[in-house]
Amino acid sequence: MQLGDSLKVAASGMKAQSDRLRVIAENIANAEAAGRTPGELPYRRKMVVFKNVLDKELGIETVKVVARVPDKSDYIRKFEPYHPAADDQGYVMYPNVNTIIESVDMKEARRSYEANLAVIEVSKSMMTRTLDLLR
Repeated sequence: MQLGDSLKVAASGMKAQSDRLRVIAENIANAEAAGRTPGELPYRRKMVVFKNVLDKELGIETVKVVARVPDKSDYIRKFEPYHPAADDQGYVMYPNVNTIIESVDMKEARRSYEANLAVIEVSKSMMTRTLDLLR
């Protein structure tokens, strides 16, 4: 792998983590979004799926987000008989979003993004030093 290839690998990692952060932000924004009528399903948490993809032109593997999939875990049921979306028994369905899990995922995605950014900065520094040596 050449030095320039490390830039492409790190950039693909940054893009993938950026997409992941967008999905996490959407999950957090909809964490309390219950349905408006009885029987209406609330927002369902989404997750991203990463995959290594071979860049045939460069001969390197990069990471890409290949899908945004719904989390199949159960919705949260709360007893709120006066809510407009309450069912016959007084329960309201809320999204299957746990803000603590989303916060941890956000922290992990941010750190991964920062690690990829550090790789780019080091690669650029090494390229600059190489050019300085050639002068």
